Amino acid sequence: MPAETEQPRTETVTSRRAVRSFSERPVPRAVLERVLAAAVHAPSGSNLQPWHAFVVTGAPLADLKKRAGERLAAGDPWDEPEYEMYPSALPSPYRERRAAFGELRYGALGIARDDLEARQRAAAGNWDFFGAPAALFCYLDRGLCRPQWSDAGMFLQTVMLLLRAEGLHSCPQMAWAKFHRTVAEIVTPPAELLLFCGMSIGYEDPAADHSRTGRAPLAETVTFVDC
Repeated sequence: MPAETEQPRTETVTSRRAVRSFSERPVPRAVLERVLAAAVHAPSGSNLQPWHAFVVTGAPLADLKKRAGERLAAGDPWDEPEYEMYPSALPSPYRERRAAFGELRYGALGIARDDLEARQRAAAGNWDFFGAPAALFCYLDRGLCRPQWSDAGMFLQTVMLLLRAEGLHSCPQMAWAKFHRTVAEIVTPPAELLLFCGMSIGYEDPAADHSRTGRAPLAETVTFVDC
């Protein structure tokens, strides 16, 4: 076993970030299959394995981007939400953390806080998967409960860490739940499934500025009870 003074090997975790600018370099299907074959070993209560993943590349992905872009250009309203993404009144400290993220995200793009039009243009990158050549959609059965949503989160985190181990990056996107009908036109999921989120997958664009969001101090989120 490693000595206690050795640093843990955490690079795969700490190097993961939401990348919003990908290169056109294709992701080999063999790599995606290898990642997902390992990711299914993510833990789940009573081994339910509640996630249903759809991986989209090539012509179907191009078609999805086109359809989503057309909806956006036409000003189509978002689909009726099938779950609540955030509480209507987000309490502290989460409200402040979200605000800080917005300032960093749009500040890095040179977009002022009150420039709503520019912010909307930046957010539109979601519907192009930020240029990524591969996408994953995670669905859950509508009849499942909150713990199974947590299980899906562990599966998605496992996928993202395995992608990093392969030299790839990703960006999880709840935004796609707002266009769930358009996604369904491409992946044709069974009616009992609900779209939780999408995920952009690919190699990052080395020319882009990928700002990292900070994390709360450990003392804010972790309590050690040892004496």
